[in-house]
Amino acid sequence: MAGSLIKIAETTISSSVNSVTLTGMTSEYDVYMVSYFGVRSDNASGASVCIRYTESGTANSTANYDWAFKELISSASFTNPSNTNFNEIRLGSASTSIQEGNGIVYIFNSQNSSEYTFLTSENVRRTSSPVQGRQGGGVFTVTSTVDGIQFGVLANPSNNITSGTINLYGLKK
Repeated sequence: MAGSLIKIAETTISSSVNSVTLTGMTSEYDVYMVSYFGVRSDNASGASVCIRYTESGTANSTANYDWAFKELISSASFTNPSNTNFNEIRLGSASTSIQEGNGIVYIFNSQNSSEYTFLTSENVRRTSSPVQGRQGGGVFTVTSTVDGIQFGVLANPSNNITSGTINLYGLKK
């Protein structure tokens, strides 16, 4: 049925890793969805949960990622985090047992090597207080074919994800 989600890859993290890679993006689908839930980090003050794209199975860590979000915080004013020419797209943050990141990411144009790859993202982080939500998007400013994602706390190699589940789906045409 058109519009159905087809699971391509799944990984469940149960021990400390800096990142995981999910591949399998092909021209079979125009749109991909990544879901993640229960993501926690070993950093008590919070670590940025990020995405990089893979080309031929290798993560592209060049400064070719631009992103912007609206962040809503239950106990404070909203913020507008953004960056250009970054090494990853920062989706939000996670920390030790009091914080947990959950989100959905849609990826567009990944198989069109003459267009940039875009994403939209919605996520929420719950803490003991406050609750934070973030919505926005990002662009990979390289014209290439993307075959997967690297997901993790990529901005700081000394931090790790300690738990969580990440899924990659194709949206059936």
